[in-house]
Amino acid sequence: MLLPDDQIKALLLQSRSVDEKILSDLLLFAANSRTNLQEAAIEKDAITDEKLGLLIANYLKVPFVSLGKVTIPETIFHILPERLARKYKAIVFARDTDGVKIALADPTNTQILEMVSKKTLQPVVSYMATERDIENALQLYRKDLQQTFDELLKKEIGDASNLTDDAPIAKIVDLLITYAYRDKASDIHIEPEEKDSLVRFRIDGILHDVLYLDKKLHDRVLTRIKVLSRLRTDEHMSAQDGKMRLDVDDENLDLRVSIIPIAEGEKVVLRLLSSHFRQFSLLDLGMNAKDLKKVNAAVNKSYGMILSTGPTGSGKSTSIYSIIKILNTREKNITTIEDPVEYRVKGINQIQVNVKTNLTFASGLRSILRQDPNVIFVGEIRDSETAGIAVNAALTGHLVLSTLHTNDAATALPRLIDMKVEPFLVASTVNVIIAQRLVRKVCESCKTEETMQMSDIVKNIPVEALEKHFGTETSIVVYQGKGCKVCHFTGYTGRIGIFEVIEMSEKIKKLITEKSDSDVIVREAINEGMTTMLDDGLEKIASGMTTIEEVLRVTKVESL
Repeated sequence: MLLPDDQIKALLLQSRSVDEKILSDLLLFAANSRTNLQEAAIEKDAITDEKLGLLIANYLKVPFVSLGKVTIPETIFHILPERLARKYKAIVFARDTDGVKIALADPTNTQILEMVSKKTLQPVVSYMATERDIENALQLYRKDLQQTFDELLKKEIGDASNLTDDAPIAKIVDLLITYAYRDKASDIHIEPEEKDSLVRFRIDGILHDVLYLDKKLHDRVLTRIKVLSRLRTDEHMSAQDGKMRLDVDDENLDLRVSIIPIAEGEKVVLRLLSSHFRQFSLLDLGMNAKDLKKVNAAVNKSYGMILSTGPTGSGKSTSIYSIIKILNTREKNITTIEDPVEYRVKGINQIQVNVKTNLTFASGLRSILRQDPNVIFVGEIRDSETAGIAVNAALTGHLVLSTLHTNDAATALPRLIDMKVEPFLVASTVNVIIAQRLVRKVCESCKTEETMQMSDIVKNIPVEALEKHFGTETSIVVYQGKGCKVCHFTGYTGRIGIFEVIEMSEKIKKLITEKSDSDVIVREAINEGMTTMLDDGLEKIASGMTTIEEVLRVTKVESL
């Protein structure tokens, strides 16, 4: 921690980023979650990471840099070796006649400045950048995984003919997991093919081929993973599920393991479950101020339901966890039932569904109600029994959070009615419904302007929606990523949400009790000021956060 909590407190108040009431809540949250005020302020949506970094830099009287907005030539960042860059959380980002410019998470560290100055024989100017920003910039050092793998084999065994006897299997598995972690991959797929074994990483929701293993290594890599996750090594014809924990870059990384037999052998998928990836607030996720106000109003109620909807991989759980972090105070008893428990949160009770012991969502929810809860999170409402218990819990003074697999916010309402929940109960218990998708963000390091003709875009997007965000010009300016080392030459780094939020008004409640179609409810919600996902996506295109292709991809509109 760069500054003590007392100083962060003073900076937040002086900048009017928070008032005394919010600050008091932040200090309580920091104490309960055993974190510092700086992290608490970011997690609780009180201030953005960049803005707080700028406040700290101004206080320390050092210049501030946002590395995501700077193009860093390869010859420049390699002035500092990767090992030292990671150790000191430092990135050399520019060099000119005045000297070398280096970004530090801790600009008071003079040791690294002396080292760079001796190496370059130039004066060094230190800048401050946030830890998150530096972590992203460390991707610049990323070598091609295939190249690193080949170098590892050559170093360890020399001759590829020794592959089956002397291959460093433990190092190979560690290498795969470390690369996936640093690339912010959510999953690792290891798939046997006829001649090779293909390794793919899911990054920002998209699968990328990253490595071909010799087929001789596949079974040995698989056996190593089975040993680490305590699975049967002699079982090859049935599916197995397990979990393991490894230490990667000073973090305990949990991995969920799934192995299934396929035609060419056994395929394994590793799901990376890391708090490193989950430290998001609703602001980080891209929720606009209007929708954030609706969600906060629902969060501040002591009863009712908050529903998050969308298909698999749309970020529902991340949004719910962000809300749970806001609710997580010492005076509340928060209990969850999940399948699986993806992310451990200090201070809340998390239950793992276990069908073998008859611990289902429904039976677990019944047990939770006997545990005197204030807030309940049901991982997913899958059936009428769970829906009925959740609604009754919301009616009897509990705040219930859950997820539903529906395409948009309005469809969640008739879906609950289909699950045998009475319409008047749906109307009186649901506080807010959040529908969302995740779109990839344009890489700031290689972002470029591009002009598109409006006539080409109206083929896929209603002209009224386009004119609302871009006016009536015949051409519009949008942004694309050219592709660089930071974004693995995809043009995108990270993801952001596009949302639509329905707040229960009296008119919408009346429509629900009348069993109106979701189309009718959507029209009423729009009349009352709801931003649709398409509108939210177009707003993010106009501000340069994402691309038209991404919004069309996730909103299921026919692509360009």
